[in-house]
Amino acid sequence: MNNPAEQIMAANKANMEAFEAAFKKAFTGAEKLVELNMAASKAAVSESFTHAKAALSAKTPQEFMTLQTGFFQPMAEKSTAYFQHVQSIAAEGSADITKQIEANMADAQKAFGASVDQLVKSAPTGSETAVVAFQSALSNSQKAIESAQASIKKATEVAQANFAVATKQTTDMVKKAAKAV
Repeated sequence: MNNPAEQIMAANKANMEAFEAAFKKAFTGAEKLVELNMAASKAAVSESFTHAKAALSAKTPQEFMTLQTGFFQPMAEKSTAYFQHVQSIAAEGSADITKQIEANMADAQKAFGASVDQLVKSAPTGSETAVVAFQSALSNSQKAIESAQASIKKATEVAQANFAVATKQTTDMVKKAAKAV
C-alpha cells in the first residue's frame, strides 16, 4: 500500500471505526446512568411510600419527629453513594474514550505522515519550495491538533475535579440538613 491515496483512505476508515467505537462507549456510559437513575428513583419512591405510611400512623409529635429524622439521616449517605457512582461512570467513560481517540489520532497522524513522505519523494523537480511550505503547514497543523488535544484533556480533568468538589459540597449540605431535622 505505497499509494498515498490508499494510505489516506485506510487512515480515514480507521478513524471512522475509532469514532464509532467511541460513540458506542459513550452510549454504554449513558445506559449505565439511566440504569442507575431508574434504580435510585425506584428505591426513592418505595422508601417515600413506606415512610408516608409510617408517618400517617404516628400517634405523637415526638414519634413523628423521630420518624422524620430516621428518614432524612440516611439520605446523606445515599446521596453521597449516588453522586460517587455517577462520577465513576462519567470518569470511566471519559477515560476510555480519551485513550481510544488519542491512540487512533496518533495512528492516523503516522499514516498521514507516511503518505506525505511518499508524496514528497515523488514530487517533481523544481517544486522544492512548495514541498517545504506544505511540510511546514502540515507540521503547524499537527502542533495545533496536539495543543487542542492537550486543552481538551485539561478541560476534562478540571471538569471532573469540579464535579468531585460539587458532589462533596452537596453531600455535606445534605448531611447538615439531615442533622438539623
